[in-house]
Amino acid sequence: MQEYLLSHLYWISLAASIVALLFAYSQTRIVLSSNEGTDRMKEISQFIRTGASAFLKRQYRTVIIFFAVMFVVLCAMAAGHKLTWYVPFAFITGGFFSGMSGYIGMSIATRANDRTACAAQESLNKGLRVAFSAGSVMGFTVVGLGLLDISLWYALLDLVFHESLENITAAMVTFGMGASSMALFARVGGGIFTKAADVGADLVGKVEAGIPEDDPRNPAVIADNVGDNVGDVAGMGADLYESYVGSMVATCALGAIAFLSSGLGVKSVALPLLMAAVGVIFSVIGSYFVQTKEGASQKNLLAALRRGTNFSAIATAVFSFILVWWLFGIEFYGLYIAIIAGLLAGVLIGLCTEYYTSDTYKPTQKIAQSSETGTATLIISGLGTGMASTTLPIIIVGTATIVAYYCSGLCPVDAAKSSIGLYGISLAAVGMLSTLGITLATDAYGPVADNAGGIAEMAGLPPEVRERTDALDSLGNTTAATGKGFAIGSAGMTALALIANFKEKLLFYMGGEELRLDLLDPRVLVGLFIGACLPFLFSALTMGAVNRAAQSVVVEVRRQFREIKGLMEGKSNPDYARCVDLCSKASLKEMVLPAMVGILAPIATGLVLGGLGVVGMLCGATVSGFIMAIFMANSGGAWDNAKKFIEAGNFGGKGSDNHKAAVVGDTIGDPFKDTSGPSINILIKLVSMVSIVFAGLIATVSIL
Repeated sequence: MQEYLLSHLYWISLAASIVALLFAYSQTRIVLSSNEGTDRMKEISQFIRTGASAFLKRQYRTVIIFFAVMFVVLCAMAAGHKLTWYVPFAFITGGFFSGMSGYIGMSIATRANDRTACAAQESLNKGLRVAFSAGSVMGFTVVGLGLLDISLWYALLDLVFHESLENITAAMVTFGMGASSMALFARVGGGIFTKAADVGADLVGKVEAGIPEDDPRNPAVIADNVGDNVGDVAGMGADLYESYVGSMVATCALGAIAFLSSGLGVKSVALPLLMAAVGVIFSVIGSYFVQTKEGASQKNLLAALRRGTNFSAIATAVFSFILVWWLFGIEFYGLYIAIIAGLLAGVLIGLCTEYYTSDTYKPTQKIAQSSETGTATLIISGLGTGMASTTLPIIIVGTATIVAYYCSGLCPVDAAKSSIGLYGISLAAVGMLSTLGITLATDAYGPVADNAGGIAEMAGLPPEVRERTDALDSLGNTTAATGKGFAIGSAGMTALALIANFKEKLLFYMGGEELRLDLLDPRVLVGLFIGACLPFLFSALTMGAVNRAAQSVVVEVRRQFREIKGLMEGKSNPDYARCVDLCSKASLKEMVLPAMVGILAPIATGLVLGGLGVVGMLCGATVSGFIMAIFMANSGGAWDNAKKFIEAGNFGGKGSDNHKAAVVGDTIGDPFKDTSGPSINILIKLVSMVSIVFAGLIATVSIL
């Protein structure tokens, strides 16, 4: 029975992908069957939907050009025997599914915003259920399409081309480069759009004009709501698709290599795929635990989401033990410990993120309190909180890495302990992301709640509706930060596995020649410096892009307030389309250079410094990028919730000087948490993926 199931492994993962996609479809039906509300609510939602769809279509047209050029380059390398012919096509499918996951999630999110606002008129719980159902579409579409992509390639290479297990897993790694490339374009482009609109709307509307957030008189308000969807939904979907798929294919590739001589290669590939399948089932069940009561506090709402995620994590942990026992036997308990290390690391990183970004805890409350002495002290406090928040995640990931490495090395198998240990580290990353379906659902619902609040205000709904949507939105900021923490934590572990995979590729193309990694080797040392600098250069480019795009929006909003007569009195309508168009053009223009840095850096480093220099660069980028990503994501989340804590009536409340200081802090934090920070975790995996794909070129053509 076991042999039959393992020989048809791709059918198991394919079945799990269908379950995930069917559940996403059922949640879509729930969302679309909900009441849309008044004609005014429908009109505003249509504005947002049209703007988001138009931007994504323009973005994808731009990205298609890049994919076409890369396809030709990869085909040329395949013709020169530097790659197999599977790679160019795997690259295209990786990018296609990554982009599709984001587009589907965005399409439902833009249809759920008015429905969430309407449901919130009845009760907080109904608003939560509609928003969470929309988030579930995003979460389960990502895992469903991810498993579908892996299953189809596995089946194709096994059934049609009869490739060996090592060649199958090696080819599967390469479509991760397509997914990473698409994710980076989506995250950067969407991040620039959303933060340019957000900065323009906040600085001119709330600070200068003194009107409420999401006031229909603000010309940038629709662009701001569009940005929530193209950045925080479509961009995030492509991002976490890449994280999910990347961790699994890296683990499969390492397992096939590490267990090759022992005859356990198929089982080592089966374990991460079966874990993902199990994670889908328990995530579906866990989603039904998410509900709350009217008048729930932030802690009550957080507890409602935790019930679902905790059930899924615990059930997956228990069943993973059965999988390891069934596949390998009880003596391979070290692999199970590695899985548990990853699961616990994910939970603990989520708790750390929650502690540093939620307004129910002291760090964020202290940031809000620092507004009493002005904007400067609030900004200093936020920066300090973000820096402090990096320590515990580093310790957690470091501990999980060591535990996974050494416990996996205890497995009674005739193979290099270092290879088994690296497989264990990668397995820990799979454990962290195994319940991504529900984890991402709790993350993706936040932008829906945020848009619902905007629609409630613009449509003139009763104040209690906005209070309910604000409660959901504030929680969404915390869960979004937690989701980014998961992605960043898994990126660090997955990057180690990808670096090991790159080393194996180098050895293959060098004909088995020994590769000595010495920190005193100038090539490795210079590579480390280049890699450490890369996240800073990338962040500088993305922050600069947001700044330039935001300036154009600020100028336009000021112009409309100045030139459109009766706008401030509510007698005239602003030109919403102009701000949406400005954000679209700016983001599409500005997203190219940061993305190209991530793709060209490893190739350029390899052509000059060789394989050793690239290994150094990958290590430097992983360490520096991990810390930088956590710092930026948590600083931005803390500033945002400090603002919401003041808006709830603390330290002067809305309209006070404290509130204006908090708005400025939140504005600075916006590109931190929604553009640069979450893009860095994609960057550190993309450079590894590019290095693996171009390993043949790097091994044979270099100056040093």
